[in-house]
Amino acid sequence: MPEPGKKPVSAFSKKPRSVEVAVGSPAVFEAETERAGVKVRWQQEGSDISSNDKYSLATEGRRHTLTVRDTSAADQGSYAVIAGSSKVKFDLKVTEAAPPEKAEPGPAPAEAPGVPGETPASATELESSTQSPEGLSSAAPNGPGQGSPAAPEDPIGLFLVRPQDGEVTVGGSITFSARVAGASLLKPPVVKWFKGKWVDLSSKVGQHLQLQDSYDRASKVYQFELHITDAQATSSGGYRCEVSTKDKFDSCNFNLTVHEAIGPGELDLRSAFRRPSLAGAGRRTSDSHEDSGTLDFSSLLKKRDSRLEAPAEEDVWEILRQAPPSEYERIAFQYGVTDLRGMLKRLKGMKHDEKKSTAFQKKLEPAYQVSKGHKIRLTVELADPDAEVKWLKNGQEIQMSGRYIFESIGTKRTLTISQCSLADDAAYQCVVGGEKCSTELFVKEPPVLITRPLEDQLVMVGQRVEFECEVSEEGAQVKWLKDGVELTREETFKYRFKKDGQKHHLIINEAMLEDAGHYALRTSGGQALAELIVQEKKLEVYQSIADLAVGAKDQAVFKCEVSDENVRGVWLKNGKELVPDSRIKVSHIGRVHKLTIDDVTPEDEADYSFVPEGFACNLSAKLHFMEVKIDFVPRQEPPKIHLDCPGRTPDTIVVVAGNKLRLDVPISGDPAPTVIWQKSITQGKKASARPVPDAPEDAEDSDEWQFDKKLLCETEGRVRVETTKDRSVFTVEGAEKEDEGVYTITVKNPVGEDQVNLTVKVIDVPDAPAAPEISNVGEDCCTVRWAPPAYDGGQPVLGYILERKKKKSYRWMRLNFDLLRELSHEARRMIEGVAYEMRVYAVNAVGMSRPSAASQPFMPIGPPSEPTHLAMEDVSDTTVSLKWRPPERVGAGGLDGYSVEFCHEGCSEWVAALQGLTERTSLLVKDLPTGARLLFRVRAHNVAGPGAPVTTKEPVTVQEILQRPRLQLPRHLRQTIQRKVGESVNLLIPFQGKPRPQVIWTKEGQPLVGEDVSVRNSSTDTILFIRAARRAHSGTYQVAVRIENMEDKATLVLQIVDKPSPPQDIRVMEAWGFSVALEWKPPQDDGNSELSGYTVQKADKKTMEWFTVLEHYRRTQCVVSELVVGNGYYFRVFSHNMVGPSDTAATTKEAVFIPRPGITYEPPKYKALDFSEAPSFTQPLANRSVIAGYNTVLCCAVRGSPKPKISWFKNGLDLGEDARFRMFSKQGVLTLEIRKPCPFDGGVYVCKATNLQGEAECECRLEVRVPQ
Repeated sequence: MPEPGKKPVSAFSKKPRSVEVAVGSPAVFEAETERAGVKVRWQQEGSDISSNDKYSLATEGRRHTLTVRDTSAADQGSYAVIAGSSKVKFDLKVTEAAPPEKAEPGPAPAEAPGVPGETPASATELESSTQSPEGLSSAAPNGPGQGSPAAPEDPIGLFLVRPQDGEVTVGGSITFSARVAGASLLKPPVVKWFKGKWVDLSSKVGQHLQLQDSYDRASKVYQFELHITDAQATSSGGYRCEVSTKDKFDSCNFNLTVHEAIGPGELDLRSAFRRPSLAGAGRRTSDSHEDSGTLDFSSLLKKRDSRLEAPAEEDVWEILRQAPPSEYERIAFQYGVTDLRGMLKRLKGMKHDEKKSTAFQKKLEPAYQVSKGHKIRLTVELADPDAEVKWLKNGQEIQMSGRYIFESIGTKRTLTISQCSLADDAAYQCVVGGEKCSTELFVKEPPVLITRPLEDQLVMVGQRVEFECEVSEEGAQVKWLKDGVELTREETFKYRFKKDGQKHHLIINEAMLEDAGHYALRTSGGQALAELIVQEKKLEVYQSIADLAVGAKDQAVFKCEVSDENVRGVWLKNGKELVPDSRIKVSHIGRVHKLTIDDVTPEDEADYSFVPEGFACNLSAKLHFMEVKIDFVPRQEPPKIHLDCPGRTPDTIVVVAGNKLRLDVPISGDPAPTVIWQKSITQGKKASARPVPDAPEDAEDSDEWQFDKKLLCETEGRVRVETTKDRSVFTVEGAEKEDEGVYTITVKNPVGEDQVNLTVKVIDVPDAPAAPEISNVGEDCCTVRWAPPAYDGGQPVLGYILERKKKKSYRWMRLNFDLLRELSHEARRMIEGVAYEMRVYAVNAVGMSRPSAASQPFMPIGPPSEPTHLAMEDVSDTTVSLKWRPPERVGAGGLDGYSVEFCHEGCSEWVAALQGLTERTSLLVKDLPTGARLLFRVRAHNVAGPGAPVTTKEPVTVQEILQRPRLQLPRHLRQTIQRKVGESVNLLIPFQGKPRPQVIWTKEGQPLVGEDVSVRNSSTDTILFIRAARRAHSGTYQVAVRIENMEDKATLVLQIVDKPSPPQDIRVMEAWGFSVALEWKPPQDDGNSELSGYTVQKADKKTMEWFTVLEHYRRTQCVVSELVVGNGYYFRVFSHNMVGPSDTAATTKEAVFIPRPGITYEPPKYKALDFSEAPSFTQPLANRSVIAGYNTVLCCAVRGSPKPKISWFKNGLDLGEDARFRMFSKQGVLTLEIRKPCPFDGGVYVCKATNLQGEAECECRLEVRVPQ
């Protein structure tokens, strides 16, 4: 097989370049492919180009040409040429004036890039693009980005669209996509991505590898994506995508090829001919077009010669034999092997000449995986226990430290890495002499949790937005999303991401209206969600400037208050900008803007305006110059108060609470009058707007109002009076509500008296409203209601401002910029399952009140969706059985239960089928009218209320459906049923039939009788039950189910078996030598079961110990051999059946003696000895004291010949018949066991031993104590 070279990065050997032509001139683009016969497509702005009067397409071998005739401004734009999976972009620029030089069809090979005046090349390879549709085409060829139809759906398996093979250059990005149908799935499928055979990519998620998933509710399709950014050569190889559900599994393999990137120097054709000079190769000066080296065409000749040489052959079989199994797929992909499986089978049959490792007995595993922060051990076994070992990490030797520990135990060498971090994710090698073994360690990161969530924000257009979130780990990889779409750094740098330890920030420098939405920060362990509301910038005027009337040398102050303290403005006088000086001062403190004019002159009378910068707003007021008119009078002049409107009707002066009140009243009179200021205090139920000076004296006794006047004469303090010769000034610093009322100024001198009433009204911001009430809470909305403030500040309330915040947050977010006129508002765009609080402000002409108390916390919760798969399960004359499945969306409110309703066909009135809710997903609706056609519907309920109903598709007729009776006899009941005597019999036989069939049991054609046989019937089965079976219960049973004249029958054979009786008439037929012939008859009763055989046993006459001779013997005669000469034998036979052996055996009556042939033995005669002995106790009983309730034992020992008879007595009474006492005798040791004695068992116990030679007895006393 020829040795492969590097795979070409692109299908093009020559790429078209961007050109600039004049209007009307033709534009020619040329491209050359690596090989002939490649199909090429040309595009303009993403649309395919075909040959017509405007465009000419030509193909000549490997050369492809696009000619644009008679260019115009409409032809200007982006073009592309596509060959296979390679795509090159270039631009056409059309100018109005003809260029100085005629544009060539394409840049000549000898032209150097960067020449002044030349348009730089903008051809961009498809594979090297990032975050663009073209950059993904290698994963999905002919994808939507190229205008071709989508990939075909997979007709089998779980995949709708499988991931396709892809190619990408080093540093580029690529996305593999898989689509899974979710219409038939109850739960989302589980998808795993693998590299190679087993490396799980979920543990490698980070900056260069991301996994994403989404669900389209409209098409019910799950989409899963594997996104690789900044691809490296190590990213190439085989990948696998596995998808699994509860009962299905599917997988798909695909490959990724990573090519080396082409540098700018590789595109410079002249570099092939350049011979470097002493000053340096390939460098250029900025002032000259000449190269610093000379051209050498000999290098081109050498390259041509090298291309003509045939490439050297390389043996792929040898490469596969020497390569580890993990490299098989890479080698097959590199050398173009298509039948890898067949090659591996043949490779197994070939003789391997591989040498066994001389340094290692056991090598490292191919790969290891460990969680971050845990410990990992890498162990090898050496052939030489004294060999030196080196450990390498990514080719660098590891030195022992606190984290890296080397261990040596015999031939084992261990590298221990403690507290593993992401820096330990690397390739490791163990080197012994000239041999080494390698492995790869994968460090899996723990899930990153959200420790402080995002906060909702409300900003104006153009303001800076900064979202801040804190996670559980420093330097963690996170994703920012807006409305479910991942945010990236764009060229405009609209979004800026910042990391500060565990804190992550998303910054938007200037917010726009389209930036509003839900922003999320997603980690491997969860996500935080917040809402951004962007409002149009509006300016509210809390206090406008008012007209002023001042006298000469007085001070005029225009003041206004706006909603934004950062707003600057300009003051105008009669439409012209007012320039501040020593007399005219402009100030800006917070939201308040002031214009102060000292020593007012008649020239200052004009229209004054304040214009905020950046807003179409204009606040205007007029300054009136009040002239003091003093008539010349003789020396004796009565006092007079000089006002513009000094009538007896009091003038009303309005002042804002907190501002300074100054009443400047000019006076005259000669001699100088005395000035008296008084404030009228109103008493009574009805307050008067102003007092009537000319009222009669008896008016004070009126029930309507009363007056009491307070004299004001202080010259210092908050309320003071200052009087000069020609004027009197009344001043109140920081006006308060109590300063409101009617003020009377009286001037007196000897000539006369004058008096004027002035009404002062103090206005303020309203009181704070009461806490708002929340109602009609929905999935993402609610209704907020509130009451007007108790005091409106003396001015009508203009509207209200509503604010909202999350319960655990401290940031309030404004919901409206336009004042709310009504006392209710529907708040929207809330997140379901999050607790919120509301508060409200009241606004009048003076300003905004303090905020109300927060409302009770509430949580937006939506009702669940409709249940699914509603179906009728069964129906009878009066009942209908329904079943359904839970809803697809339950929501944060959970699920409280279901309600079921029905209505007659053609009727709209629904009737509840049950009271309350049911938690089950099935229901039997009872008491329905027979023959009625009904519709049924089911709703799911939670705390938010009922959800949408699901209704049966067709009406259900309440009528029993006639079904033929049928017995479903189980397989094990179709053969003979055997039970042992005493066992219970429980035979269950299911059946079908509607209406409920009649069940009839018979035995041998007769009805069942007897109390020990019972039958239990239900609507679906029948049971024959016998508590304790007897032989009489055996026989043939018939069961029949009957509906009217239809019937089905079944027959059961019941066999009750017992142990057989013993064989009959056993006898010895013949005895000879060492053998005996036996014969017997079968037992009279076989136990109602076939005999399985006989057991023959023998016993020596001396010992009478039985030994089995034959087992499972089927005949009724046998020969017992190998008997001992001179011994006598008894024989017995047991009969067997399936239950077991017979209780007794048939035994020979006489012993059979086996004589010794030809020898008569005469036994010696001995003198008989008398060993008889009277009983005597060698160990007597001992007195005992025991505790009640615990078993007690009395022991003694006796000897005697013949063996004495033992009797036990208590207080003279024989204990032999009492079951509470047990007597034992073994080798002369006598034991009496008393079970759980009580105090009644105390007394004297006697043990008596008796034989023919005499008797003996011993006694003891037993005391039984009751525990205290």
